[in-house]
Amino acid sequence: MKVLLIGDIIGRPGRKAVSALVPNLRRQHGIDLVVANGENASGGIGITPPAVEELLNSGVDVITSGNHIWKHREIIPCLEGGFPVIRPLNYPPGAPGHGYLIKDGVMVINLIGRVFMGELDCPFQAVDRLLREVNPKPRAIVVDFHAEATSEKGAMGAYLDGRVSAVVGTHTHIGTIDARILPRGTAFVSDIGMVGPRDSVIGDDAEAVVTKFLTQMPRHLSVGKGPVTFNSVLVEIGENGKAVSIARIDTEAAGK
Repeated sequence: MKVLLIGDIIGRPGRKAVSALVPNLRRQHGIDLVVANGENASGGIGITPPAVEELLNSGVDVITSGNHIWKHREIIPCLEGGFPVIRPLNYPPGAPGHGYLIKDGVMVINLIGRVFMGELDCPFQAVDRLLREVNPKPRAIVVDFHAEATSEKGAMGAYLDGRVSAVVGTHTHIGTIDARILPRGTAFVSDIGMVGPRDSVIGDDAEAVVTKFLTQMPRHLSVGKGPVTFNSVLVEIGENGKAVSIARIDTEAAGK
């Protein structure tokens, strides 16, 4: 089985790049499942139901998220309905939605880190409980760990090595070069990166971000413009649930 995991999608430019590139990537690589982090897909922060529909129509099968999932309250019915949209598993009990789903024989789990991210339930203990409780448990399991610190992401990879097929990081919007198979057979990368404007500051208009750093004054940050970077990783999973390979697929699309 081949699973394509796409980094944080940034606003309309990111959505259009997904629409332009994903169908061809699916054909070219024989991809069975596409998982994308969509928590910044609407205006650069949060996601709305129309954006969900657009991504699903573009060839994305499962949408993961993170700390910005609550930006637009109209997303809550999607989280609680039949849409393949999940929020981090380790939000406290009572939070709308679900932290995992099973799609086409693959369990997709969404976790959020705690270092520099806020006071949330322990992601390590949360995923432990889930892996104990789900029965029957699919052999293929992929984890989107939405976290800031590379140390926390690395620790999660080591903790789940051999128990899941892949642990991939999202949130920083900066792709890392450490994609590899861990000793017990789990594919890992600290951060996939983003699908957003190349000449930006993590997807936002560079001039506005620089001004904010210089003045320390709050201001609206708009999504950048121009050519779009498309960051993803392709993970091949064997019949035993172990990763056979992980490879970065990084390309560009014209800006909209």
